[in-house]
Amino acid sequence: MTETSLKTKLSRWENGHEAVGLPEYRRLFREVYGRTNAELGFPDDHTPGPADELRARLAIARTVDAATVAAFRSQIEQTRRIDRQFGGLTQLDQLRRHVPTVQSLLTHGPAAGHRAALAAALTEASTLAGWQALDRDDHTQAWQHYERAKHAAREAESPLLLAHATAEQTVVLTAIDEPAHAAEQAAHARSLAEHGPALLRAWLAAMHGEALAAAGDRDSALRAFDTAHAVLPAEPVDPALPFVFLGGAHLDRWRGNALALLGEREAIDQLASALTRLPPVWVRAHTGLLVDLAYAHAAAGDRDAALTHARDARRLAQQIHSDRQLRRLARLTLPTGRP
Repeated sequence: MTETSLKTKLSRWENGHEAVGLPEYRRLFREVYGRTNAELGFPDDHTPGPADELRARLAIARTVDAATVAAFRSQIEQTRRIDRQFGGLTQLDQLRRHVPTVQSLLTHGPAAGHRAALAAALTEASTLAGWQALDRDDHTQAWQHYERAKHAAREAESPLLLAHATAEQTVVLTAIDEPAHAAEQAAHARSLAEHGPALLRAWLAAMHGEALAAAGDRDSALRAFDTAHAVLPAEPVDPALPFVFLGGAHLDRWRGNALALLGEREAIDQLASALTRLPPVWVRAHTGLLVDLAYAHAAAGDRDAALTHARDARRLAQQIHSDRQLRRLARLTLPTGRP
């Protein structure tokens, strides 16, 4: 500031016509008059530092209560319902924003309180994000989501959540052509919940069966599915396991998928029966089932049926933006004619 400008400024400052804005000038006033900011009527010049930010995060995390956790779980459940009907294109982006919020609250939360419940919510959000990333064919991102889910499950001290996240991660291994490792990990997941609810044990057995089928171990795969059917409770719904669906046609379509992977002709009848019983709201499941039927008919040499199911599957896959199913359809080899 020039001398003339400074005189003008001093006049305006001292007459109260203008506030002393820059910290540098407020510092000079403190030195000249030997007064504090408060005595001179200046605002505090303190700039928040790393310690202040940490204190703020800790303070926010301490406000987490049962209602907060319930709100997070409600958001996850809503995302789950929308995903199975409309796909995860927009839902994945929402989860990407949602997960870091829960992660920060857990990282800065107190040792007691609602920490375990918050970790359980983070596990569910991360496994759902992993499934959606897998459907977009982003294997690396899916793997990272599942790793976070497993870490959060350990924080929640929940072997059931850990078993679920570990088993779901095997689908990534199968997708990148590591079926033997997928089967090994699925077996480990089953061991984590060997004393868990029957519904979860049935689901884990089916997941193991799918991995074994991808590895070409027919007999072990079918035994795993037999176990799943035997263990499945008559009422396959558990409020404590909102992420497990095996009622109605779900387990049958899963077995049909394994039979198709094994090239078994029985897969066609199994999948066709499941298709008629699967509620229309399960659009993502419908898509995968139609792809399985296309593969099963192609393996049986029925070009027309394979083409019909492939076209229907492609329409649905494009509708829900399922890159995973579109990739499967791109790999489908059609026979030259009817059997």
